[in-house]
Amino acid sequence: MKKIINYLGFALLTALLFVGCKKENQSEKAQSTQMENIQVSDYGVTAKGDSIKKYTLTNKNGMKVEVINFGGIITSLTAPDKDGKYEDVVLGFTKPEGYFNGNPYYFGALIGRFGNRIANAKFILDGKTYDIDKNDGPNSLHGGKEGFHTKIWTIEPIGNAEAPSLKLTYVSNDGEEGYPGKLTTTVVYTLTKDNALEIAYEATTDKTTVVNLTQHSYFNLSGKFTQPITDHELQLDADQFLPVNGTLIPTGERRNVAGTPFDFKTPKLIGKDINSDDEQVKLGKGFDHNWILNGTGLRKIATVYHSGTGRVMEVSTDQPGVQFYSGNFLDGKFDTKTGGKNEHRTGFCLETQHFPDSPNETSFPTVVLKPGEKFQSKTIYKFSVKK
Repeated sequence: MKKIINYLGFALLTALLFVGCKKENQSEKAQSTQMENIQVSDYGVTAKGDSIKKYTLTNKNGMKVEVINFGGIITSLTAPDKDGKYEDVVLGFTKPEGYFNGNPYYFGALIGRFGNRIANAKFILDGKTYDIDKNDGPNSLHGGKEGFHTKIWTIEPIGNAEAPSLKLTYVSNDGEEGYPGKLTTTVVYTLTKDNALEIAYEATTDKTTVVNLTQHSYFNLSGKFTQPITDHELQLDADQFLPVNGTLIPTGERRNVAGTPFDFKTPKLIGKDINSDDEQVKLGKGFDHNWILNGTGLRKIATVYHSGTGRVMEVSTDQPGVQFYSGNFLDGKFDTKTGGKNEHRTGFCLETQHFPDSPNETSFPTVVLKPGEKFQSKTIYKFSVKK
C-alpha cells in the first residue's frame, strides 16, 4: 500500500510539473510573439540628457508604425499601394533633433492639454480667469510651447500578435502651461490586422479643467514627401464648418459648406478650390478650419484617396469636429525622409477633436472635465487600396 501511495504521489507531482512547464512555455511563447510584433530600440538623447526609445509595431501584413516616447510622436507609418508595396506615408524629421528642438510643425505628435487654438491665451472657468501660454500670436496653440508634444511619456507594450499595442501615459501637474488640475492622460495606439491604427484616449483630473486631445500626423499617401497633396481626393461627412477671424479663431458662426470651397461632401481634389478668392480660404492660406461632423458616436467621417498609388485612408471618430489642415505653413526649411524638402502643402492633417476656442464659446460642445469624470475618445485611421 505504501508503494502505491508513493507511486501515486510521484505521478501527481510529475503531472503538476508538466502542467506548470506547459503554462510557462505558453507564457514565454506569448511574450516572444508579442515582442516579435513590438520592437524596442534606442532613438536618441535630448538636450536635457533624456534617452528616448523607439517602439515599432508590426502586423501580419507587414504594416509598421513607429512611435517614440518623446511627445508620443509617430515617426513613421507604412501603408500598401496598389502593387502591394509598403511605404511611409507620414511626414517627419530625418534626425531626432528635429523633434527634440521644438518640432515647429508638430509632426506626428500627441497634442494636449488643448488641441487647436484658444483666443487671447485665456479662458474663464468657474469664475476664475486662467492665463495660458501665448505661443501663436495673441493666442495659445496646441497646449502651449511646452505642451504634450514636448513631454516624455511612459510607454508600456500591451496587446497581442493580432493587435500589437502601446499604452502611453503622461501626468500633467496642476498649473502646467497655466492649466488647472493634475491631469492624467493615457493614449493607446493599436495596429490591427486589417491595417488600421486605432487611437484611444482617456483623461482624468483632480480639479475642474478643460481638455481637448488629438493626434497631429501629416499624411501624404503618395509616399513621396516632396509632392504636394493637392492631387489627393478628400470626402468629409460634414454639412457645416467654422469660419475664423484673422488669427484663425472661430467667429462662433456655423456656416453651411454648400456652394463654398469647403464642400467636401462628395469626393473632391484638395487642390480644386485651395487657391480660390473665398475670404475664408485666404484667411487660412488654404484650408485650416474645423468642420462640424455629421452624426454622433464612432462613425466614418472622412475618406482620402490617392489615384497614383491607389492608397485609401478612412478616418473614423467619435469627436464632434475635425481640423482639416492642408499644410499651408510648411515652408521647405527641413529635409524630408525621402530626400528634398517639406515644401508648401506637401502634407495634410485630419485632427479629430472638439472645436477650437471651446472654453470661450458657450455654444460649442463642452470641453470641461471635472473630478470623478473620465474623458474618453477614439479615432481610427484605416488604410486600404483601390485598384
